[in-house]
Amino acid sequence: MIIKLDDKTEIDTDNDLNSEERHVIQKLFGWREFADSLEQFRQKTTQTLKDGWNNSGPIRKSEPLRRVIEQLEKEVQLRLNNKH
Repeated sequence: MIIKLDDKTEIDTDNDLNSEERHVIQKLFGWREFADSLEQFRQKTTQTLKDGWNNSGPIRKSEPLRRVIEQLEKEVQLRLNNKH
């Protein structure tokens, strides 16, 4: 999957993220749509990174993962702003 960032760059999840990071992103895609606040999204991000894949333990944020999370935060904020 290719994730397009606001700065016109792309993250190729097959090449730029490992399987654990892809699992995190899958969970965060869901939370991007359902979080009631940016703070809730950030809490879910922190918890997901802490738990890891199948509770395997913490996942360290690589640079590509960090950039995707920042993009998802922007999208959450945009969705919430458009609700009002």
